[in-house]
Amino acid sequence: MRIAIIGTRGIPNNYGGFEQCAEYLSVGLVKRGFEVTVYNSHNHPYQQKEWNGVEICHCYDPEYKLGTAGQFIYDLNCIKDARKRNFDVILQLGYTSSAIWGWMLPTQSVITTNMDGMEWNRAKYSKSAKAFLRLAERLAVLTSDYLIADSTEIQRYLYNKYGKEPVFIPYGATLFNDHDPAVLLEYGLMPQQYNMLIARMEPENSIETILDGYCLTNSVHKFLVVGSTDNVFGNYLVKKFKFNPNIIFCGGIFSGDKLNNLRYYSNLYFHGHTVGGTNPSLLEAMASNALICASDNVFNRAVLNENAWYFHTSNDVAQYINSINKGTGEYNAMVLNNRDRIKNFYSIDNVVDSYAAHFEQIVNEKAEKRQAKVSEGQITFN
Repeated sequence: MRIAIIGTRGIPNNYGGFEQCAEYLSVGLVKRGFEVTVYNSHNHPYQQKEWNGVEICHCYDPEYKLGTAGQFIYDLNCIKDARKRNFDVILQLGYTSSAIWGWMLPTQSVITTNMDGMEWNRAKYSKSAKAFLRLAERLAVLTSDYLIADSTEIQRYLYNKYGKEPVFIPYGATLFNDHDPAVLLEYGLMPQQYNMLIARMEPENSIETILDGYCLTNSVHKFLVVGSTDNVFGNYLVKKFKFNPNIIFCGGIFSGDKLNNLRYYSNLYFHGHTVGGTNPSLLEAMASNALICASDNVFNRAVLNENAWYFHTSNDVAQYINSINKGTGEYNAMVLNNRDRIKNFYSIDNVVDSYAAHFEQIVNEKAEKRQAKVSEGQITFN
């Protein structure tokens, strides 16, 4: 079976959650006998045509020149290339800049789309942008043969709104065991003597609330902020908190080993994401023995259950930082329960198996529908 993955900037991951998903999913599918092509931006750091058995197809991506508008052109270029190939399945990861081209997706392929979260609910977007994203969501539903939801809440939302039930397939993570405190030296940190977060610098990720809370404490421990600050909100945060030398903005880190060690040796790991879905970085924190404080919403509670603390305000954050010491060992049960969730439910093997089963099912269904049309005389062969 020939699978194409579109909708990401490419692999190996050098950007975010969808890229991370495309990375482990494509490799896992190849190991199971699938032929997989992942579409990459032409200027992706990895320029080879193959990676771990996955075919890489580079398409022109003018985002570096045009900004957001360039994403639409990149998605169009990927779809135009996919039309030239005989893919059995095209997996779209997201729809924000591809939905307007949905009518161009090749009809000989089965189109299945991971709908991500409720993009139109992100605080950074204007009213007009949110209106477009609602339209894009509807277009993605209409032009996809099947839908995938990474959260049961998103699954419920899509079914209630569109009457089309997605298959539920979460993201995955791998349990982290190869910890090495030497990684901390680069950032001047000591084990369990710092708190941290990993996120894109966006308002809906609660970064400002978390850092406001940290500034209300009497903590002498450092606070590590991982994520590129090269955008308007990131620049704002750096300027706002420059008075506090214990807040370290270290930029984006894409080494899995570094990130896992930073999570493993942290005191508290803050996860402030508020907009829909199962976030890959949260699963990776769970897999890395992190003690988690999360924004209180249905999406995070569905993943963590009672194995985290939940915050609404900066005062909540301050209270947790002042009172919780991971080093005491009394919170081991929460850490171990989260690792069990990864092992038994959110493992990458389980996720890849679920995608493989989904692809086989939808290709078989298409073949059965085609055969039924042949039998009814709706399709004839000359």
